[in-house]
Amino acid sequence: MASLYLDPHQHTLKKAVSCNGVGLHSGKEINLRIKPAPENSGIRFFRTDLNDKEGIPAHMDKVVDTRLATTIADADVMVATTEHLMAALQGFGVDNADIELDGAEVPIMDGSAGPFMLLLKRAGLKKQKSMRHVLRITKKIVFTAGDTEITILPYDGFKVSGEIHFEDSLINKQSYSIDVSPEKFSDEIARARTFGYVEQVEELWAAGLAQGGTLDNVIAIHWDRTTILNDGGLRFADEFIRHKVLDLIGDLALLGCPILGHIIAKRAGHTQHLAFMQTIIEAKDCWEIVELEAKGTHSACHQITAATKAMGEQIMPFFVPQPSRMPQSAVPASC
Repeated sequence: MASLYLDPHQHTLKKAVSCNGVGLHSGKEINLRIKPAPENSGIRFFRTDLNDKEGIPAHMDKVVDTRLATTIADADVMVATTEHLMAALQGFGVDNADIELDGAEVPIMDGSAGPFMLLLKRAGLKKQKSMRHVLRITKKIVFTAGDTEITILPYDGFKVSGEIHFEDSLINKQSYSIDVSPEKFSDEIARARTFGYVEQVEELWAAGLAQGGTLDNVIAIHWDRTTILNDGGLRFADEFIRHKVLDLIGDLALLGCPILGHIIAKRAGHTQHLAFMQTIIEAKDCWEIVELEAKGTHSACHQITAATKAMGEQIMPFFVPQPSRMPQSAVPASC
């Protein structure tokens, strides 16, 4: 039995909330609305400019591109740059929500999950009757590719540790670890912004990309590699690794349900995050699906009910892709 901060009930929003901003790559203004959704429906994206009625489930088997951000699609309907909003939903504790937007990208806002967290706090959380189902890691799983290594270990909670190493004096080597809770996510992770080298941004502009990228939404690292161009400097001394941890949390939300485990990621990005999730799903003997239940009448302390393998197999298709729908690039598991 494990004592967790995690509420055993699914949650949605108390009311709909809206915002608008520019798309990082298109530079076009996009209106976004986050609405309450029924229990067991998960997170879904709807393109109102395409009169999309079905929506795109926020699942890893819908990922079609990870080169500059995480992009999901279903048929001809696509939504890019999902990771910051997904991180905010995960960090705030939202299981079910419908997201409407009138463009092909989630607005970049200030380059962090902070504005989305403020939006979600304004909406508030609504407890639902159905209980949460959680993917609990029971054995170590390791993914490696080149310099990247991502490990997940059994853990009574959701902990994320990250490490990056850049060949410059400004970033150099940074590491950060967090036991994720709504409070800690909001205080320590949400406001960390995306970043890039000035010449990389210029190259993207020349290629017709990052048209919405400005010093208001991207940390621009100076050519000298010792300073940034943004007024006001960094929000955290180690803002770079904190943002990498934010991206990882947002991408892993595409598993479709909360995780109980400790993730340790070294030199990872969106492409490796997807391959890591594929590795988890293939390692069927290293995890189980469990249902949370309240411990007595206390909302601050809950326990896990043991799940049989049959229960896991029954529930799993609703939260993560079935093996037959896995991308062909899935990497074999190690556990």
